[in-house]
Amino acid sequence: MSDEIRLLKAEIKRLRKKVNELSPSLEEMLGHRGFRIYKKELSEDLIVPDKKYSSAFYEKLKKYSFRLFLRDVVKHQDFFTLDNVTRFATKQVSSKYLVFIVKAGIAEPIINGYRLRTRPIKSFGETLEWFVARLVRNSFRAETIWGIRFRGRNIGGDFDLIAKVESKIMYMEIKSSPPKQIYASEITAFFSRIEHLSPDFSIFLVDTELRMKDKIVPMFEDELLRRYRKKIPVIRIEKELFHINRKIFVINAKGSISSNINIILNVIFYEKFDIY
Repeated sequence: MSDEIRLLKAEIKRLRKKVNELSPSLEEMLGHRGFRIYKKELSEDLIVPDKKYSSAFYEKLKKYSFRLFLRDVVKHQDFFTLDNVTRFATKQVSSKYLVFIVKAGIAEPIINGYRLRTRPIKSFGETLEWFVARLVRNSFRAETIWGIRFRGRNIGGDFDLIAKVESKIMYMEIKSSPPKQIYASEITAFFSRIEHLSPDFSIFLVDTELRMKDKIVPMFEDELLRRYRKKIPVIRIEKELFHINRKIFVINAKGSISSNINIILNVIFYEKFDIY
């Protein structure tokens, strides 16, 4: 990376921080829209390392292979061996991950295997929400909250992540399941939350490196047709990143979650991509 690009990125971060400081807080912005937070960031299903390993855990979560590894750990949380958690990485890599989660206090050895130290954990989803919220905050100087429920609002389920990015409200739905385990009802719920909240832009993130065009994009096309009685295109930005009228974005994790969110922000704020 050239010094010029490095300086430009630093300046963008500085300006984002300044804009956030000068504008109302995220809770104030939500309050202006009539939304009062009832619950947020509950940690019943959050995988938490010992405090001194928190930063290392966050850095490891940036690796797709580590997130897949943790999903298998959660799946076999009462008892697992190295073989149970080596589907998506080499045995050598998985062994290093296993050593780390034991050292960090996430898992503990038992006779002939291991188990999660804190159980039961219903899914990896809450940990993924925590991670993406921290990623957005650190990478884009955004104010973030995750796992949100609003008081007095008849809205099904939680809002996974809401952020204030350069004075705009971003809502993100975060899916830890692979595309084959995502259903049309979840797309319907996503659109319903958008209609309630009216964010400036929204992102539907699936933590996968698989193609979005095969199942996820057609489900969005079907929901748009059902909801608005007309065909609204879901347009590719690049690779497996798509947009609907520059307001709703459908993305996966290939490359990295951070870089894919950055592409969306470039579209929103700088119009850097010819996406029409």
